[in-house]
This record gives sequence, structure tokens and C-alpha cells, in this order.
Amino acid sequence: MEDILINWSPQETRVAVVENGAVQELHIERTLERGLVGNVYLGKVARVLPGMQSAFIDIGLERAAFLHVADLHLNGVTPRNHHGDGAHPVPIERQVYEGQALTVQVIKDPIGTKGARLSTQISIAGRLLVHLPQDNHIGISQKIGSPEARDALRSRMQTLASAGVQDGNTGGFILRTNAEEASDDELAADIAYLRKTWGTIREKSLREPPGTLLFQDLSLVERVLRDLASERTNSIRIDSKLQYDVLRGFGEAYMPAATAKLDLYRGERPIFDLHNIDAEVARALARRVDLKSGGYLIIDQTEAMTTIDVNTGGFVGARNFDDTIFKTNLEAAGAIGRQLRLRNLGGIIIVDFIDMTREEHKTAVLQEFRKQLSRDRTKVTVGGFTQLGLVELTRKRTRESLSRMLCEPCPTCEARGQVKTARSICYEIMREILRESRQFNPKEFRVVAAANVVEMLLDEESQHLAGLSDFIGKPISLTAEPTNQTEHYDIVLM
Repeated sequence: MEDILINWSPQETRVAVVENGAVQELHIERTLERGLVGNVYLGKVARVLPGMQSAFIDIGLERAAFLHVADLHLNGVTPRNHHGDGAHPVPIERQVYEGQALTVQVIKDPIGTKGARLSTQISIAGRLLVHLPQDNHIGISQKIGSPEARDALRSRMQTLASAGVQDGNTGGFILRTNAEEASDDELAADIAYLRKTWGTIREKSLREPPGTLLFQDLSLVERVLRDLASERTNSIRIDSKLQYDVLRGFGEAYMPAATAKLDLYRGERPIFDLHNIDAEVARALARRVDLKSGGYLIIDQTEAMTTIDVNTGGFVGARNFDDTIFKTNLEAAGAIGRQLRLRNLGGIIIVDFIDMTREEHKTAVLQEFRKQLSRDRTKVTVGGFTQLGLVELTRKRTRESLSRMLCEPCPTCEARGQVKTARSICYEIMREILRESRQFNPKEFRVVAAANVVEMLLDEESQHLAGLSDFIGKPISLTAEPTNQTEHYDIVLM
């Protein structure tokens, strides 16, 4: 069983999923970083531009939003002519007019001076499904199984989608990748939630004035009930009375089963201190992860992939070396599964377990690894050991990883993970002075650099600096700037 802890503040929401006292997942949402994508507005056509085949729509924001003819879907389809050599969209000026009210959805956030980009085809994302209320199509994610499995899923969805519908207009649905193993009850619950959400949007669009926000994509607090709460959830504890009331109202309307697990935390200690979660977050940002046995993992995240290296470290507890390696790899298999969830690592992941000579050990480690990965809410595909003894897997990217969300590249090393030595910078400075002396004729060259660089120029490299000064025929003075990093320097022409 697991517990979900929600720490809310006006600027940030943090959600931790805790099982057996250990943090399994961490979700963070910052108020100022929430975008508009997914929001549905009742817009008003402010201006139609036939030359650009687009229109500006007032949705109540600072800048008018932009609707292109390609994103205009009236009555569920893009109207087309059938003249000449193909189908062409009907000109936008024949479809919309100034002052017209349109229900629109943001598909791209405002950037710089550009307004948001809109579409009139509404899609509402659920936990397992995406609802297309203006369409009757049942779609299946391309990443789901074989053609037979896809056909079976489509047949199940058609039955579930038509259940209880009187007018035959069921609306369309797309099954997301994580719906592949979902039960009929789970799919039916998602269908009911999405239809109820669309019904609320339609009702508001008929009684509210243009410029009204009809639907905002769920906040992290609300997504806890939709995406994280399950049968395995023991309790959902939140430390804000305001958000507790919001969450209870949302849950009673859409997910009554999960609402019973809600609990308002009133303790004096911060809720995240109960399980030492802040310290766990700090460890999750580190490159090295220590194992209880004395072994450790090294996790390196790059643009192309993430690599995880398993090492025995100080573990010498087993009777022989093979057993030591086997037990370290078994422990690492569980730790890696947890780290993938906690850090939200996605894309291609390569795991370098310690080399094992016995096939039964490899089989047992791979079996344990797959067992740990099966607990992941995000789709994971894992292969066996390669010829080089590596295990390759892919994990679907659903959001930014923890390190990308909380950290930024180091301005000193520019994300290389290392900086040049003070001596290397000394020689760079001398080369730069020589280069400048051939183009300019100042009275003096003044070097402003970090204290350790200046110290080396005055001590170990003083002879070379004096020789350079004689060669160019100009004095060279040095100024230490305490705020400068080792690689940062300036050469001032006096």
C-alpha cells in the first residue's frame, strides 16, 4: 500500500508517493510555469485576415489569440472544396465572421509578442483516454501492441463508449499507451469523467459571455485523484484546508471512490518532514546513489540517453565474489526501478550491471528488474542482456525529469561537469595578450581574473609572463576579481 502526501503553497505544489517509508515518485508544479495549453475558452472573433487565412480571437488574455484555417474544425470536420486537382480548405472568411462566438482550445502557449495558437477541435485528456467530443472515431495509440490486440481494444471501447448513450452521439476517444492493460471498469470510469467534463464545458459555453475560461487543464492537486490514486492508495494527505476543499469538491463530482481517502493534515511539522522527503529529493539530484549493502549506482543523464552503472563499492559480505556481484546486482535492480520513478527519467536508458558469469544469476537479476519496473505507472519496455552485458530499456517521457525541473546548467562549466585548470587559463590569457598586441597598441595590458589564476601568474608562471611582457614591449598588470570563476577573465587595453 502507498500513501500520497501533498504539500501546497501559492507558488508551488509538491506531491510525493510514499511506500514502506520510501519515496517512490515526486511531482512538482509551479504556479508561474503553468501554461495555457489544453485550456478551453469561449472566444470572440476580433478580426478575420483572408490574406493570411487566419483570424484573431479574443479569449480574454492580454493579446488576441491566433486561429489558422488548418485548425478550424466546424461540426467535427475541416470543410473542403473538391474542385480541380484536390481538396482545399474552404477560405476562412466563408467560415467565420467578426463578432462570432467560438469554443476554442489553446494548442500553443503565447511566445514573446505572439499570442496563443488555437484550435476549434476540442480534446480532453483523461488518465487512460483522450476524449474528442466532436468526433465519433475510436483511435488506438500506435505504440499499443499487435494489430489483433488493437482490434480487440477498439471493440471493447466501442461497446463501453456506446453503453448508456441514447442519441447515438458517443463522441470519439483515443486510447493512450497506458490503457493497454486497463480493465473495463477503469476505462468506463475514464469515459464517465471525460463526458461529464465535456458536458460542463458545453453548459458554460451557452450561458457565459465571450472571453470566459470554460475549462482549465487540471492542476497537479486534481491530477492526484485522476492519475495517481488507485486501489493501492491507502490515504491522500494534504496540508492546505483551501486545496482540501477544492479537491473534495472535484472528487465528489468526478471520482467519489478516491475522495474517501482524502485526509486534511493538521500536524505542526511540515508534511514532507514526516518521511524526510526533502533530503530524499537532494539525494535524487546527486550523481551517486549508495546501496545499503555498500555498493552504489552512478547515474548520468544526457540529451541522448541515461546511463546507470552498478558498482560493488565496499560490499564484501558474500561468501565468494560471484555471490557478492549477484547480491549487489539484485539490490541495484530494485534501486534502479525506484530511481527511474523518483527522478522521472525517460527515453533510452542503458544499465551496466556488474558482469555475471552464471546464467542463472543473469536470469534472476533480469526477472527482479522487470518485476520492479512493472510497478511503474509510465510505460517501460525492457530487453534482455546484450552481447556486451548491458540492459537496454525505454521509458516514456511524460514530463521533465526532476533534475531538469529543479536545476539549470552550471554557468561556470557550461554543463560540461568540469572546468579548466588555473594553469590552462593562464596560458589562454597569455595567448590572448599576444593576439591583441598584434592588432592594438595600448600603453598597458591589464588582466582581470579569478584570484587563483592571478596567484599562479604572479608565482609559478611569473617568468613566462615577464618574458611575454618583454616580447611585446608592453607592461602587463594583474587584478584579482573575487567574484570571477576560474574560466572567466577580461583583458583590458589601457
